[in-house]
Amino acid sequence: MTMTQQEYALRQEIIAQCLFMNQSGLNQGTSGNISARYEESMIITPSGVPYHKMEPEMLAKMPINHDYGSWEGPMKPSTEWRFHLDILTARSDTHAVVHAHPTYCTAIAIARKDLPAVHYMIAAFGGSVVRCADFARFGTEELSQNALTALKNRTACLLANHGMIAIGETLDKAMWRAVELETLARQYFNTLLMGDAVVLSDEEIAGTIAAFGSYGPKDDA
Repeated sequence: MTMTQQEYALRQEIIAQCLFMNQSGLNQGTSGNISARYEESMIITPSGVPYHKMEPEMLAKMPINHDYGSWEGPMKPSTEWRFHLDILTARSDTHAVVHAHPTYCTAIAIARKDLPAVHYMIAAFGGSVVRCADFARFGTEELSQNALTALKNRTACLLANHGMIAIGETLDKAMWRAVELETLARQYFNTLLMGDAVVLSDEEIAGTIAAFGSYGPKDDA
């Protein structure tokens, strides 16, 4: 497969983010997957390959606006390619998608709870709640549609009995949101143990969103 230096660098960056995802404890094994927009295509991690053995050429390339489900490359795309592709198709503001099974996000998703505004950093996801998408089997059209619904006007969601998705204008922004989401989930989990969480109001979160501006990694980083 021939590719430009820019595409090769993007593939390297995806692999680096995968390695970070496991080294940081955000994910375990090969259960997570990452994709990024490249021109009119999506570059996505292959199915079942340990991150430390992944090479740039192994990542699959899928067209975004035609030949739905087709791919180029020596290995099959992640089994979750469908929601990655559907998100990039539906969200022109999105250039990267991170999916993982972090412990606290997944625990809350197993309880099928939304993540409420127990901390002002919920504003990083576009509103006063991060929704938990309804359950559907991995890799299915139903799961993809459920995720798109939960992501409406948001940049992250939980997946019932499964894990989480974070999206971003860049790979760095998507991974930053994934880390922030797991941090909030851990905080929320502990307040559930205490039994006396105070949830911020929609008005308080709206004010935080307005004050955020360009908080977080810059889009052109």
